[in-house]
Amino acid sequence: MTQELAIFFHYFSHYYKELGLKKLITTCYKDTNPDLFSQHIEEKAVYIEYDGEYIDNIPDYTKSHVKFLKGDGDFRSKESIELLKQADIVVTNPPFSLFREYVAQLIEYDKKFLIIGNQNNFTYKEIFKLVKENKLWAGIHNGGTKWFKVPDHYEITTETRIKTENGQKYFSMGSVFWFTNLDNKKRHEDIILFKTYYGNEREYPTYDNYNAINVNKVADIPVDFKGLMGVPITFIDKYNPEQFEILGIDRVLVEEETGKITRFKIDGQEIYARVIIKNKRI
Repeated sequence: MTQELAIFFHYFSHYYKELGLKKLITTCYKDTNPDLFSQHIEEKAVYIEYDGEYIDNIPDYTKSHVKFLKGDGDFRSKESIELLKQADIVVTNPPFSLFREYVAQLIEYDKKFLIIGNQNNFTYKEIFKLVKENKLWAGIHNGGTKWFKVPDHYEITTETRIKTENGQKYFSMGSVFWFTNLDNKKRHEDIILFKTYYGNEREYPTYDNYNAINVNKVADIPVDFKGLMGVPITFIDKYNPEQFEILGIDRVLVEEETGKITRFKIDGQEIYARVIIKNKRI
């Protein structure tokens, strides 16, 4: 079991009663070290069921059901899918390289979820479509550098992304976001707008290849502009669907209009990914 999954499992087991859980299930891929219960089960994929048994307010893992899987525990396997069908909510750190496929599976089986991924995943056509349709959005406490426990033998080539505290090795990942379809208070909070477009037009140039103005920072979104605006993907972390409408993302929109796959340009220069939005209250 990966360190992240072990942390999730421990958290939900300790707050089992407070959260009103009915059952807690976790799976362990066979190539990781499933040491959650100090059981050295090597080269075996397992799944663990915990039903909320306590001893003096401490989770009693001896009452858990640890069972071997026939396969390797891959989320795409028939065994894992059968376990997924039992779940109401999925909380995990999916393989970043298979992020799109993992989200597609969660959507296919109509599951509520809270999962970790890179901020740039929002630019994937399949993921962005879900954001636009309000089927997926950013969770809470995103961005910045997050540290993950890793084994001592874990090789990291960038020295600035590792640290050791009390003998434990950590690996840093920037721009890590929570992706979810669970509602939260944040996504209903307005972005406070204070800048104006009219009188400051030079700060908001129009793209060469798309009829929208460029906004470099979410904080710079003008309060008085009712047309189309291109904003950084960090906007999604603050997006309130009651305040703004999302119309698309740069490469997809340019391709639809011109047949060419390119980002928006200003004075001939491409700029990084932009989300096209419109203020719904003007």
